[in-house]
Amino acid sequence: MGSAGKYERPFKLSNPDLLHNLSFLNGEWVKSKSGKTFEVIDPGTGRPWTECPINDASDVDATVKGAHEAFEKYRKISPRARAQMLYKWDSLIKENREDLATILVYETGKPRAEAYGEIDYATGFTWWFAGEAERIQGTVFTPALPDRRVFTIKQPIGVAVALVPWNFPIAMILRKAGAALAAGCTMIVKPSPETPITILTLAYLADQAGFPKGALNILTTDLDKTPELSEALCRHDLVKKVSFTGSTRVGKLIARICADNLKKVTLELGGNCPVLIFDDANMDQALGQIFALKYRHAGQACITANRIYVQSGIFDTFLEKWKAETKKLVVGHGSEKTTTMGPVTTPRGIEKALALVEDAKAKGATVHMGGNKISNNGGYFFEPTVMTDIKPNMDIASEEIFAPVCTFIRFETEDEAVKASNDTSMGLASYCFTKNADRLWRLFENLEAGMIGLNTGNSSAAESPFGGIKQSGYGKESGKDVAVAEYMITKTGTFTLEGQS
Repeated sequence: MGSAGKYERPFKLSNPDLLHNLSFLNGEWVKSKSGKTFEVIDPGTGRPWTECPINDASDVDATVKGAHEAFEKYRKISPRARAQMLYKWDSLIKENREDLATILVYETGKPRAEAYGEIDYATGFTWWFAGEAERIQGTVFTPALPDRRVFTIKQPIGVAVALVPWNFPIAMILRKAGAALAAGCTMIVKPSPETPITILTLAYLADQAGFPKGALNILTTDLDKTPELSEALCRHDLVKKVSFTGSTRVGKLIARICADNLKKVTLELGGNCPVLIFDDANMDQALGQIFALKYRHAGQACITANRIYVQSGIFDTFLEKWKAETKKLVVGHGSEKTTTMGPVTTPRGIEKALALVEDAKAKGATVHMGGNKISNNGGYFFEPTVMTDIKPNMDIASEEIFAPVCTFIRFETEDEAVKASNDTSMGLASYCFTKNADRLWRLFENLEAGMIGLNTGNSSAAESPFGGIKQSGYGKESGKDVAVAEYMITKTGTFTLEGQS
């Protein structure tokens, strides 16, 4: 690990070798050219506990060229060998689960139980893509013209860049890097300034798993230099693919930059995800599923429940049940055993939540619980909040909340609920709860989202294509064939036979 002696580390690891705070380039731990650093903050206390390099555009060229040199060798490694490396990486991550969970708690703020959940979910990707590495296949077929054969092969596209958020850093990296490395690409990751250490730990374990030097590279930076570093990576001629998870606003900027050189892009952007709960739903099932979905990581997930529509026949009963469960939440530092909801990860999250709640109150919303910042040891805590009387003209109805703020909206008919649900520029995920099988199928077809949860609030898995429609982005991550295909090109060969009778 680099020089972080001036900071008091608030935890101990069973395997101290995991902890690194320098960028990882071409198999080496290095400082930035400027030598400048930024602090990593514990959201539960607001105090720094280490620092990382501030990389900028000047660090990009050497990094990309190193990744490209590695690509020229790595692309020729057999699919079986790539699969074995991914399986080894998966095994090492699982072996170090306790320490990884600790780092995750002190970077994201999420409770330890949720940290375990993210690691278990994330390693589904390393396992899945290890198998996908050996399922990459071309085709051979006979076309319409006589005496011809057409065949296709799939090849890795080249150096890929991953620009990742802070809310699920392990899952985001393993979902992106797992697919890229399975395809035969090398990857450069720019972590969020909030969660660089978690990702550097994964890079260390990838190195221990036997991936060649330069196969996986990590360039850290602070919030101020993030736009400069990201743009330089996206514009570099040797970068052939960019995968971004984050806001729609930034996603549009990345798409515009990459369009200049027609780079292949996958965008997993913001969500304004609705939930539809009908009178005939199993209320306990709906409550359990959506409660966990909404309050997971203090509401900081792109697929979380943003607008909860409840049919009028059960609205009051469901709301009372929800409030009763919300009162049981224990807000505190993620390392405390009793904590069931941690802080939001950034001070900006508090500011946005307060602004959304105040705007809604000014326009007639009713706050049943919460709505305020919690003063707790300097951390970034916000009260679990329950609101009703939400109107379309409120900011909270149209913006991604990304905080533990729940909005409930009463509806009468299916058509009314579907129309309201689809009345957004976003289309990442939607959820519905009903025991009417015909209605479930109608909702599956009529809700405008890339992923539909049918009587479930947990539909994401390595086996399932993940991605949205509309302004929630394009391209798919995870799932059979499609995710690895995002990191590959298809070549078509046409062969004419002579002497064919």
